[in-house]
Order: sequence, then C-alpha cells, then structure tokens
Amino acid sequence: MRGTDISIDRTALLVCDLQNDFIHPEGAYGRAGQTAPEILALPERVKPLADLLRSRGGWVISTNFTLVPGRGGEPMISPHLKSLRPFLAKGDFQPGGWGHRTVDALQPVDVEVEKVAYSAFYMSRLEWVLRKCGVEWLLVCGIVTNGGVASTVRDAHVREFDTILLEDGCAAFSREVHEVSVAALRPVCRVATVAAVLEEVANP
Repeated sequence: MRGTDISIDRTALLVCDLQNDFIHPEGAYGRAGQTAPEILALPERVKPLADLLRSRGGWVISTNFTLVPGRGGEPMISPHLKSLRPFLAKGDFQPGGWGHRTVDALQPVDVEVEKVAYSAFYMSRLEWVLRKCGVEWLLVCGIVTNGGVASTVRDAHVREFDTILLEDGCAAFSREVHEVSVAALRPVCRVATVAAVLEEVANP
C-alpha cells in the first residue's frame, strides 16, 4: 500500500461472510426476507478490487460462516443465534453446500476458511492460512459491520496484521449501526473507501 514497503503479494482482501446463504435470494436469509439493500450491493462493489488485487498477485481469502452438522445432519446452532434467527434450518450454511459458498461475483477465491463465530480467527485456521500465504496486510470487507467484521478486525489487530477496513465494502442491517461500528474501529485500523484502495493498488 502507498506509503509503506508492503507489497501487493503480501496483501489479502479478506471477505467476511459474503456467502450464498446470506446474499442470494434463494439462500437461507433471502428466503426468510432477512436482508438489506446495502448488504446486497456489496459483492459487485468489492468485485473490481478483488479482480485487480488477484491480477497483481495479491490474495482473495474468504471466511465463511458455518453451521456444523451434528447428529442426523441437524446444525449445531448457538442459543443466541437460534433466538435471533429462528428460521435457520438443516442444510443452511452446511460445509461444502451451495449456501455455504462465497458468492459467484467474488469467485475464484484463493482460500475459503470455515468460521463458527463472529470473529473469523476464533477456533479457525485463518491465522495459519494467512501466515502460510505470507500475508501481512488485510483489506477487510463483508458483513455485518457490527458483528463478524468488527470482531475480525479487532482480532487481526491483536495478531499484528496491518488492517484497512473498507468502509463502503461492508454493511449492517441498518445504516446507523454500520456508521457507529465504523467509527468505533477508527482507533483500531485505517478506514478507507473501496475506490481509494483501488487507486492505491492500481498505482502503487
């Protein structure tokens, strides 16, 4: 990135939870009518950055929310999530399933990492993957700003990854919640627009 000696091949676009079950009309959230225009707009807004970063030797790594199938294939759902999203059912966010997969607009991703909680680092192999790929800089996008995005950014910070939050590359179910969450992350990491980072990647 501009103003540093970090090279593009050590930079990753970290895509948080932009999966079919969250985004696609036929996914779990779409079928339940649980969406927002700001969320639906994210894949196409982020796509030019993903494509450019990929073409310059950078990484596109997605973290995919997962409901682990238990006995009889019934998903293991934490009580707080079951209370918030009672519509979640067998087959939703199932590893290897269509709903679990990163949306087509951002394919091909280099690595998909399963996650089971808000933070993509919690009990996952994400840090191991990033270290193996030689990644030092993270450009974070996805959903939701106040949940998975915020938790992942804070955990990246304590692991000493240099992180840029893509302000218009993430969203929440309300604009107000999104803005409050972004403001709370400004002391933790740099905040920039997708367009600004696109310019920096295109003209390092």
